[in-house]
Amino acid sequence: MKLPHLTALRYFDSAARSESFVRAAEQLHVTHGAVSRQVRLLEEGLGIELFERRNRAVFLTAAGRTLFDTTQTIFEQLASTVQRLQEHAQDNVLVLSCEPTLAMRWLIPRLPDFHAHHPDLQLHLVAAGGPVDFTRGGIDLALRRDDFHWDRQLHSLKICEEWIGPVARAGAPATLDGQRLLHSHTRTTAWNTWLSLSGHSATGTERSDYEHFYLSIQAASAGLGMAIASALMVGDELRSGQLQAPYGFLRDGSAYHLLSPQPLDDDSKRQRFAEWVLRQCQGSLDHLGLAQNDDPALPSPPQVR
Repeated sequence: MKLPHLTALRYFDSAARSESFVRAAEQLHVTHGAVSRQVRLLEEGLGIELFERRNRAVFLTAAGRTLFDTTQTIFEQLASTVQRLQEHAQDNVLVLSCEPTLAMRWLIPRLPDFHAHHPDLQLHLVAAGGPVDFTRGGIDLALRRDDFHWDRQLHSLKICEEWIGPVARAGAPATLDGQRLLHSHTRTTAWNTWLSLSGHSATGTERSDYEHFYLSIQAASAGLGMAIASALMVGDELRSGQLQAPYGFLRDGSAYHLLSPQPLDDDSKRQRFAEWVLRQCQGSLDHLGLAQNDDPALPSPPQVR
């Protein structure tokens, strides 16, 4: 036995729910005529009238009501199944918004480790800084430095403190005096902050400006001068010997936080990433000998505020 076309059954089911071809057409975003034609084709195929048509109104016949009992159940089950499949697929995707410099110079080189430990999760990375519109951007988590005020209804986890210091290409003069100091528009006070914290002074210097923080660090790697860098973002180059940090690093009072509109301790994909990135950050600073003495030990699950 050949079953009727699914489209005809769908149009019939919509019309049967309201006993109106007009309302069915509105729900299906088609014309009244399209609904009428599909229902008529279904009736002709079955050889049975499903609607009684009186004075421009339609009413289910006994046969129509019997068929509707079945189509209603089938389409409700189908919609439920599709929804579950979509939710399951989305649950395997983690959308992370991360500051561009942190993403390029620290996070991306470590993502193979994340994928190795969490092969069932697909990480979608969005490079952005500052405030986050989680709903509009479809963002699950945001990794940010606390240089702006965020909605205190968000859940946040402190990942690590920020350590800053001057860096230059290996072999370059390890002195501030007479240096070309590289500044960035995204961290305009970086040099003044470090000079104030360290007590150092710099005389006879020249200045170059770059649009982004990562560009000033890249310029230092190329031997164009000395830049203020985050220890987290230059750790790999320091270990490889590409860069040097002749004055070490100091805490500047800021920190990196993981932000989420949902709890971070709910045994979800968010918690899994939170635990991984927390260990990675702490491990990176440990390798540089930068102790986090005033930071709590790794919580399990992460504590939030």
